Amino acid sequence: MSLKYKYLFFIGIIHLVLVVLIYQLLKDQKLIFIATEVLVMFSLFLSYLLYKAFIRPIQLMQAGSDAIADADFSVKYVKTGSKEIDKLVDIFNTMIDKLRLERTSMAEQSYFIQNLIEVTPLGIIIMDFDGNISSINPTAKSLLNIDNKSIGKNLSDYPSELVDEILKIETSSSTVITLNGIDKYKCQVNEVIHQGFQRKFILIDDLSREFLESEKEAYGRIIRMMAHEVNNSMGAINSILDSVIEFGFEDDKNLDLKESLSIAKKRNVGLGIFMANYASILRLPPPQKKKMDLVQLLKKCGQLYIPIAKENNIKITFVLPSQSITVFGDHLLLEQAISNILKNSIESIEQDGEVKLTCGQGPTHFTISDNGAGIPPEIEQQLFTPFFSTKPTGQGVGLMLIRDILDSHNTTFTLKSDEVGWTHFKVDF
Repeated sequence: MSLKYKYLFFIGIIHLVLVVLIYQLLKDQKLIFIATEVLVMFSLFLSYLLYKAFIRPIQLMQAGSDAIADADFSVKYVKTGSKEIDKLVDIFNTMIDKLRLERTSMAEQSYFIQNLIEVTPLGIIIMDFDGNISSINPTAKSLLNIDNKSIGKNLSDYPSELVDEILKIETSSSTVITLNGIDKYKCQVNEVIHQGFQRKFILIDDLSREFLESEKEAYGRIIRMMAHEVNNSMGAINSILDSVIEFGFEDDKNLDLKESLSIAKKRNVGLGIFMANYASILRLPPPQKKKMDLVQLLKKCGQLYIPIAKENNIKITFVLPSQSITVFGDHLLLEQAISNILKNSIESIEQDGEVKLTCGQGPTHFTISDNGAGIPPEIEQQLFTPFFSTKPTGQGVGLMLIRDILDSHNTTFTLKSDEVGWTHFKVDF
């Protein structure tokens, strides 16, 4: 029974008892009986006023608690003129104002943080209490190739090299992951306590572009300095060598010395070519992109290397679609990149092998494969490192040039050997 009904029952019983007692005691004294009954009626009226005074704050508190339970912070009460009730109204209205402001502030803060997470260049993944994905921003989706239906799924449901490496990271630690010798990611795994349970979150920072820019700046300075010093020295040295070879010998005397000087000059010219190869990377022009047929470009580049391949009993096979595939790119730069890839494949085979050129869509891509020596795992991570080469006389320029050209076309590419002895250079547009 509620307090309201308890009070009414109590007042009713008391006044009923009073009426019965007055009737029994004063029924023979009519005037006193009537006066007493009037007093009883007045007592009932006062009890009703007290009932309203007592029950109003209770109703107010009940209505206020219902509004708070429903998270309705727009409800406010007006003053009644009663000192006690008005004090309660002031307290309730002040509390509602504070709750409304706090909820608005929290909503704004949550909206700001969510927008910040959405636009940050860091990949952010937040897990729920069961370790499944509860929130993931567009950067993380792009880096891990995760679709828009990932909420509630486990990260292991999207297998990739990067995901596999991330899952190996221990909580409260970070590491730099290198893939394909090109892509570098700084990944951090941490946990926070939320509602009494631990929740994991993952931060992924793509360092590839930053590393590439810092590398290019570093080796650019070295190449410019070396080229300046070498070119200045070679010009003077070659001039002296030409003069000595032409005027410094009489008749046929000292032929061995003259031949040695000629060899020295050729070596000097070779040094100039050596430096020019490095300088060509710095002089790489920005791509002038136009519509072009990728299938025809692959055919053209492959056919140019058929005579060289035949000399070493290497077969070049075209597995290309009959219809054209259009891409936006710089014809000359892409031709140079594809030619360098083909040259590397042929050199990797040396004798008796096959090179395949394939192309397709969804997404647009091409692959150049060879069954040459392959790439050991320990070398794979260094392939696109500046100046790195596995060839005894290599300068490490070819793959650097290929990387710069493909990066300038916003492509993604991989160079790997599979289990059956084939090495694939795949480029996705």
